[in-house]
Parts: sequence; C-alpha cells; structure tokens
Amino acid sequence: MLKILSERFRQGNRTSAFPRVEPVLSKRFRGLPQIDASRCQNGCQSCADDCPTRAIELKEGAPVLDLGRCLFCSNCVCPHDIIKFSNDYRLAVRKRKNLFLGREELPLAESLDDKLKKLFGRSLKLRVVSAGGCNACEADCNVLGVPTYDLGRFGIQIVASPRHADGLLMTGPVTRNMQAALLDTYAALPEPKLVIASGACAIAGGPFCDSPETNSGVGELLPVDLYVPGCPPHPYTLLDGLLRLLGKR
Repeated sequence: MLKILSERFRQGNRTSAFPRVEPVLSKRFRGLPQIDASRCQNGCQSCADDCPTRAIELKEGAPVLDLGRCLFCSNCVCPHDIIKFSNDYRLAVRKRKNLFLGREELPLAESLDDKLKKLFGRSLKLRVVSAGGCNACEADCNVLGVPTYDLGRFGIQIVASPRHADGLLMTGPVTRNMQAALLDTYAALPEPKLVIASGACAIAGGPFCDSPETNSGVGELLPVDLYVPGCPPHPYTLLDGLLRLLGKR
C-alpha cells in the first residue's frame, strides 16, 4: 500500500487543465481547415478532384469544404496554398449547414436553451452506439474517461443502458445491420433527449458515403443536436463540443 501511495504521489495530477488552459497539440495535428479563396486559380479543380469523399465543391470560383464529409486526409492541399490545416481543434457545430466552410468563419456550437441547460448542465448521461464504425471514433470516445481528460469532472458520464441516459452519442455510418438497433436505442431514451453525431461517418457516411449498405450518417434518421466532425475527432474536439452544448465554454 505504501508503494502504491508513493507512486501516486510521484506521478502527481495527470488531469488536463482544459478548458481553463488551452491544450497543447502536436504540430502534425490537422485541425480546422483554412481556405484562402483569393489564391484560387480559375478552372483549377485539383482540390475537388483529389477529395475521396467529394467534400469539396467549387462555388463562384472558390472551394467550399464540407467538414461533415472531410476525412482530414490532406489530399486537398494544393500547390497554391488555398487550403491549409490549422492546429485549431474546435470544430463542433449545432446545425449540419454550419459545417460548410468557405469564406465565412465556422460558427461554433451554441449552448442548449435555458431549460435544457438547467436540466443537463450538471449531470449528462450518454449512451454510446457504434453504428458500423471502424473503432477509431469509438476509441477516442472511450479515452475521454482516462485521467487526462476526466469527462466525469464535468458531470458527463457514459452509461450502459439507454433508459439511464439523457442522450445518444453515436458513431459510424449507420449500416443496414445497425439501423434498427440505433433506432431502438433512441426510442428507449426518456424525453427530453439529445443526439450527438461524432465523426465523419456519423455525419455524412465518411468513406462509406456511396455504399448502398449504409445510411450515410444519422441526420436523415434522427434529429441531431451536435455535430462533431473529424476522422476521428480528437478527444479535445469532442470534449469542447460537449462543453459548448452545456454552456461551459
């Protein structure tokens, strides 16, 4: 016991000071894309042609990037430096249409209304459903429970039963085999309830967007309250979105 206590004392506090202190991310981290439309060459479609999920569309001679489809693969980085990836992890929004990034800045997620914020602000229980994901988004959801992120200090917990949950945190493109299970889980949630779509697959199908075996995301099946883009979203991206939803950011 003394050895355990001594080692715990030696390690100190491992929990991040986020959100009071901004996280330090790797220089290789690909965060919010930055688009400089003024550099766009007329007739050049290299960024749109190279995108594996057709997340880029040229409008009025400038690229518009759908963050909901974006895999952050950097294939779209062209020699004209039109699209660059910043180190900004803040990506979550409340509405699907807000994920289209062009000349305007990304409108970050707003908090719930006062009634729901009062209800969920101090205690939010989430049931996670992987609707056919590759386990990357699921892994980054799970890691929020480790001491570094410590999701529980914000009153947010992952629960086993949808009947004990306030919201649904779903990942994956919603395969045919998982659609009924997802809908049944949502139906078991007591009202009022929230839906959080985490990852490119959950939002728009990700790399499986053209597959007839998937529903290409959850948006057409359930009302979504928070969209968290990424492939997978960084734990800080997901945590930032949850805190903004609860009015803690």
